[in-house]
Amino acid sequence: MGITGTDVAKGSADMVLTDDNYASIVSAIEQGRIIYDNIRKFVFFLLSSNVAEIMIIFLSTLAGVPSPLTVIQLLWLNLLTDGAPALALAMEKGDPDIMTRPPRPTREPIINGTMRLGIVVQTFAQTGCVLGAFALGLLWHLEAGALVPAGTNPLAYLLQHDWRGVDVMTAETMAFATLSLCELFRAYTVRSERSSIFRLGVFSNKYMQYAVGLSVVLLLLVINVPFLQNIFDTHFLTLREWGVVLGLAVIPAASEELTKVYLRSRKA
Repeated sequence: MGITGTDVAKGSADMVLTDDNYASIVSAIEQGRIIYDNIRKFVFFLLSSNVAEIMIIFLSTLAGVPSPLTVIQLLWLNLLTDGAPALALAMEKGDPDIMTRPPRPTREPIINGTMRLGIVVQTFAQTGCVLGAFALGLLWHLEAGALVPAGTNPLAYLLQHDWRGVDVMTAETMAFATLSLCELFRAYTVRSERSSIFRLGVFSNKYMQYAVGLSVVLLLLVINVPFLQNIFDTHFLTLREWGVVLGLAVIPAASEELTKVYLRSRKA
């Protein structure tokens, strides 16, 4: 006891209750679990996003097509689109069942089996969506110029086409917007490893609203303001192109929720 206890007892104790209230132990455990969980969410969000970015560049290089993302766009993604939501994750209040869980193993690493599964799922989902948006942008560009011969397999033609000197800015913008929105939408689902976003409440973390709202506004400015287009290698997108971007951008968030369903069923 920090108030009524003797100095000898306090000096030899492993834990001192400064308010002499045993309920403080429960509060301290709850706060510790929240902090640990938020660190895991932060690490998972950033790690899965960056692994996906690496795979996008790697596979496009391997296929011999232009890079879907420019250097300045990757820098933007890492500083703003990833950074702001990741900081908001540190302000989470904790899962509803945080005090009903059994203690975690003391030797369990932060990147455990559950997180590794999530990283794999998100890498496939985000890479597929971004490359899909990029491929559609390239194909529409070739079709607009009547460059695709009749009866040719579009995917095979994309891989065989000589892209030197070809303007692929619209396709790059589609890939950039898709990846940006993928990460922003998914930030909501990363707020819990197992609880559904609908159970947590979409708007229960006000800091996430600020982070995502700011990132979306800045993304729209980068894509639509002419002098920013020159800096970030972007281009105006049509309604059809935005439709593809938005449709693909929700897939990683949906796959995250499906992963949670699997984890909950395995636990049950």
